This record gives sequence, structure tokens and C-alpha cells, in this order.
Amino acid sequence: MFLKARRFSRARMAAAGLAAVAMVATACGGSSAGSDANKDTLILPGTSGDFQQNFNPFAPAHLEGGGTIFEPLFFFNNIRDVEPRPRLGKSFKWNDDGTQLDIELRDNVKFTDGEKFSAADVVFTLDMISKNPAMNGTGYKGVATAVDDTHVSIKFPEPSYMEGPQVLGKIFIVPEHKWKDIATPASDTIAQPVGTGPFMLEEFKAQAFTLKANPDYWGGEPAVKKVRYIALSGNQAVADALKAGQIDWQTGPVPDIANVEKNYPGYKAITVPMNQAAVFTCSNADLGCQGPQTDVAVRKAIYYGMNRTQINALAFENTASEVSPGAALVERDKAQMSGKLQEKTAPMQPDEAKATQVLEAAGYTKGADGIYAKDGKPLAMTLKVVAGWTDYITAVDTMSQQLQKVGIKITAQQVSWNEWSDARGRGNYELLIDSIHQGPAPDPFYNASYFFSTATTAKVGEVANPNFARFSNPAVDAALTALKGIDPEDDAARQPHFDVIQTEIEKAIPYIPILTGGTTSEYNAKKFTGWPTKDDLYAFPALWARPEASEIIMKLRPAGQ
Repeated sequence: MFLKARRFSRARMAAAGLAAVAMVATACGGSSAGSDANKDTLILPGTSGDFQQNFNPFAPAHLEGGGTIFEPLFFFNNIRDVEPRPRLGKSFKWNDDGTQLDIELRDNVKFTDGEKFSAADVVFTLDMISKNPAMNGTGYKGVATAVDDTHVSIKFPEPSYMEGPQVLGKIFIVPEHKWKDIATPASDTIAQPVGTGPFMLEEFKAQAFTLKANPDYWGGEPAVKKVRYIALSGNQAVADALKAGQIDWQTGPVPDIANVEKNYPGYKAITVPMNQAAVFTCSNADLGCQGPQTDVAVRKAIYYGMNRTQINALAFENTASEVSPGAALVERDKAQMSGKLQEKTAPMQPDEAKATQVLEAAGYTKGADGIYAKDGKPLAMTLKVVAGWTDYITAVDTMSQQLQKVGIKITAQQVSWNEWSDARGRGNYELLIDSIHQGPAPDPFYNASYFFSTATTAKVGEVANPNFARFSNPAVDAALTALKGIDPEDDAARQPHFDVIQTEIEKAIPYIPILTGGTTSEYNAKKFTGWPTKDDLYAFPALWARPEASEIIMKLRPAGQ
């Protein structure tokens, strides 16, 4: 019996189901996505600006690889509570007290350089993550041993049920023979990646790179042959390419999003509320953050000063929805939503009186220019946003005007994705806009363990992964530790810990919630079949999600096949 994505009870076991997988591809040249030459090529937009050739799946600014080139052991659906799908693993099982996880691996897998994959590669990858905190985005603390070539046993210092989907579903296995001599695996450039995945690098140029189907993939050679990524400068360029039929799938806004099928013949759209858009703050002065945003009163004032209804209309075409200040997803996680929150959801309308009250109680006084100040320093901050991200740029501009009314000056700074990503990782920012993503399974534990755990942050100047706000709270850490040791079936025992986590997050709001983003993808339904639908959400349909995008690519088939 499979281990359920959320209900992964210790008594359950994941069994292998070897289904041959169909995949997608990409083309060379500049012909349109719908041309005969590209009929089995999936053409996708990449990040803004020229590509930097780095396929290191652990590096903050890597291009691609998670799921396509490098594989996890299993795939967990983080939208729905369903059985995980085997990738490099065949089965897994916990011992009776949740301190040992035993995994059976496939024995018919080779890396793309012809070397055989084995348990030693899994142990090497896990050991490497243990030794490099900047790579350890899940807070992994296990000790892995290769029992033989196809069996790995991981022992944990304490009951660690919640580690299962993270270790099994979010860690990409790399080849020991290629990585053992890499000096700084958390950040070193991998220009020529070698993995076990369904795709391998064919060619690379600054404006486009192509992955080709792996002919020796353990699941069978993909049915479609190439995935081609083209560099496009921002959302408008992507929308234009979609309109011209030059790309097959993109995740993000397009004008008049409600009428995609009319405006983009042959294309369809799907929207799923999953990631919470937020103003990220470098919040912790003890870890080196500097600026007014280190004061929780300032963060609270921003929280109350937003007009989320207006932001939704102007920036997100009303595709976003309410968001909880405790960071659990309003719909998916409603059973775990704490009843002890002061506010179940963030206010959709601004409360200017409350915002100014919070500031004045903290010692801020309004100057002649209408901006609050304290100790002679005006309440002015810079907010970084990626150039070309038109929806977020609109959200920031709208928010800046709204916050001016409560005496806070926000200056938007548009930067390249690489600069933004580096600033986010190292804490070299006051504010920036991004989304808090979900974990491998539909459970609020993962979001909290990623973004609110002391184990996943670092001092300013060092790379945090992914607690970019530098939030650190002993009560939250203790609650996360406790949850790891409780059988996920025991809702009553788990809820008090969710109450602690969510109420402490609400008090501090290091990531100031904006809205739950309606993650919308537009896709070429005429050219490919097998896309996720609302009735069959077999994977979160976001082009940038890893390894989710690879699951979708593997499900696609060229039309007519």
C-alpha cells in the first residue's frame, strides 16, 4: 500500500508501480511552437535576461534540473492527499517509532554518462546536504547507510515522520562520481549536468538552451523529444510569445485572463491557489538585518495599511484570494487552521487607523512630509522586485501608494532576477516581494518548517535556505520538532503545535502576507494532451515548481499520439 502524501502513517508502505512515462521536448531554432518541426518539442519561457549556464539543483540561481535532469526518490502531490509516485525509489517504510526510514531503490537506473545508479549515490547526496547547511532547505538531520546497492536505511535522532516526504520528495539525487570533488556544492556552477532523469542537456546558448530526451531513461525514452527554454524579458514578452504561438506553457499573468481560450486560440488556462504572495522582510536584527522593517510595529503597519482588494484587482486580475496571517493555506489547510489566531485572514480593506496607532504606540511621529520617523530616521524602505515581473511590479506600485497614506514610504527597486535572488538569499535587502511556497505534501507543517525554522536561516551575508526573513522563534522551533515525532494520523495531538506556530507567526509577520496567489498557467492544449485539470490535479501546475513541472512534462504527449 502506498504511503499517503499527508496521511503517511508509520504502518503504511509505498509500493512500486513502474509505469513507462511519456515526456516532452523542445526544439531548436526560432520557429513557432505549433509548427510541424516542433510537434514533439515543448517550448518554454525562461527567466528574464540571458541565461547563466548553471544546472546545480541546490544553487539559489540555478536554471533547471530538478525532476528533469536530477530526480527525487518519489513524487508527492502537494495539492491533494494521494499516493506518492515512485521515481528512483520503489518502496519505503518507517519503523514503529518513526526513527528509521527504509527505502528500496530501482536496480535498472543509469546516469546519463552510463554509470550505474546505486544506494551509494543516495547516501552521498544526503551526507552532502547534512554537511552543507546552505543546501539543507528541509532541515534534514538523518544518518543514511547503504545496506546494499538497492537499499538505504536512514536513522533519525528523534521520531521524524514529517521528514519522509521532504527527504523522499524534495531532495534531488546527484552522482557521487561527479560531485565528490566539488568544493562548494551549495553554490558551484554545474555547466554539464549528469543525472538519472528523463532529460539531459543537449545545447546551451545565452538566449536558449535545450534538453533532449534521455534514450536510456529507466521509464523508457520520452514520447516527445525535446524541451527548449527561450530567454524572454518579462511578463509582457511572455504574453506576446504566447499570443504568437511561440511557447507552449507559461505560468503567470496575461491580459484578460478570464478569456484565455478566446484570446489565445488553442490554449487553455488553469488557476490553483497555492502560494502566498508576501512582502519579505529582513526581520531579525540579531542576525544582522538592518532597517525599519526589523521593528514588528512597522511590519504590522504595512500589514494593516494594504488594500488587498485593490491589489488583487490591479495586479492579479482578481485571481488571488484571502490569505492567513498564520501562513496555513485558507482552503487546503482549513482543518489545521488555528482557532486561536487574532484574525483568521488578513483584512481585504485597509485599516489606516490601526496602522497609525501601531506606529505611534511604538514611538514613531509623523513629520511635515507626512512620513513617520523615529530617532530622526524617516520610515522609508526599498522594496526589491524582479524587472519584468509586471504583476508584482504593479502590486508594489499600488502598495507604495497605499502605504503613503499611513506615513510609510516604499521605494520600488527593479533588479535582475540574479541580483534579486542573491539579495534574498544573503539578506541584503530591507523588503522584497516573493511568494511563500508549499512543501512536498498537503500539510502546513512544511511551509512552516521551510520559512519559519531557525534551522533554515543564516546570518546576513550567509545564504539562508529558504528562511530568507531570518525569523527565529524558540516556541516555533519546539513545535516543529514536536510535530516531526507525532504520527500524522493523530490530528488531536498535532493541533496544539499548529496553534503555537500560527499564532507566533501572526505576532511577528516576518513575511507580510499580501494574498494567496491564484497560480495561473496557460498551456497549448492543441499541441499536447495530458495537462492537469481541475478534475485531475495530478501535480501543482506551475512551470517553475520543482519537481512538479517534470511530472507534468512526463505526462504530456504530442497531440495525436
